[in-house]
Amino acid sequence: MSRIVYVNGDYVPEEEARVSVFDRGFLFADGVYEVSSVLDGKLVDNAGHLARLERSLRELKMAAPCANDQITAIQKELIARNDLSEGVVYLQITRGAADRDFNFPKDATPSLVMFTQEKTILNNPSATKGLTVVTLPDIRWHRRDIKTVQLLASSLAKQTAKDQGADDAWLVEDGFVTEGTSNNAFIVTDDGKIVTRQLSNDILHGITRRAVLKCAEAAGLTLIERPFTPDEAYEAREAFSTSASAFVMPVVKIDGRILGNGVPGPVTQKLRELYIAEAKATAV
Repeated sequence: MSRIVYVNGDYVPEEEARVSVFDRGFLFADGVYEVSSVLDGKLVDNAGHLARLERSLRELKMAAPCANDQITAIQKELIARNDLSEGVVYLQITRGAADRDFNFPKDATPSLVMFTQEKTILNNPSATKGLTVVTLPDIRWHRRDIKTVQLLASSLAKQTAKDQGADDAWLVEDGFVTEGTSNNAFIVTDDGKIVTRQLSNDILHGITRRAVLKCAEAAGLTLIERPFTPDEAYEAREAFSTSASAFVMPVVKIDGRILGNGVPGPVTQKLRELYIAEAKATAV
């Protein structure tokens, strides 16, 4: 059976899902999105994702199609209808459909689309073997703190990494790593300090990033929020990324340089274990 998806008030088979050709998400990438993980049929960190969704909408002066509690109810209904145990729920809001014009329409109704995806998160093989990444120029716009659907630059970078035989790319601007194509980037220094770029318009304010930093602080680990260079990453004892769909993911090679002994390090493994325990305990 095909998935049931949600489109503007209706639950329909994915083959029957339709949005207008005049939808501004299609014409202008004029939309925002969020992805919440699902473990044991429950939503992980969902309140944080919906709070960030509200911020993204405000930054783009876009109306919400409904209240957050209604969004949560739809998410849970999709999880139930698709019998999803482990994976993600994706939601996208656009400014709606209107005749093509660069100026914002005055009377468009926001569009809301949601769907589920099965995904192996807890036993992802990459968590055991680690990822390889390459560094590439960051050519994205300068409001990366808004989680918009304009993901072509990230898609190009991810494909370039794949073409080079790597799993992902870390993006570099003005000599410093900003973040991964769809994740936040971290290194662990020789003296055990965790370094990640501070929040600004230059990176996405990751919900998983925030939760992992809390786990690290509770575990007594030293955190430093500052930019770091690719050279620092090459010399790091460990590296990892965080995202809603992969949690804490070790990085073992950057631009062909092997980090540490080439396997996931103890700090990364500890943080992954701590985050998974917290996610299971707080999922709703």
